[in-house]
Amino acid sequence: MSDIQHWRKSSYSGDAANNCVELAQVPDATAILLRESDEPQTVIATTPAALRALTRAARAGRFDHLSR
Repeated sequence: MSDIQHWRKSSYSGDAANNCVELAQVPDATAILLRESDEPQTVIATTPAALRALTRAARAGRFDHLSR
């Protein structure tokens, strides 16, 4: 993970310093990394296609009723 140059903070995080979702792309562009800013040592890796599918589903509201 030391070759990651730049973590990007979610625009939904606003000015929050330690309450953010951050993303980075590995240099070969085959994976997207995600982490929570208050636990930066915990990193999840996914593919760009899987992340696109997740964000599309979230925008479509497919997870809105999971806790009911």
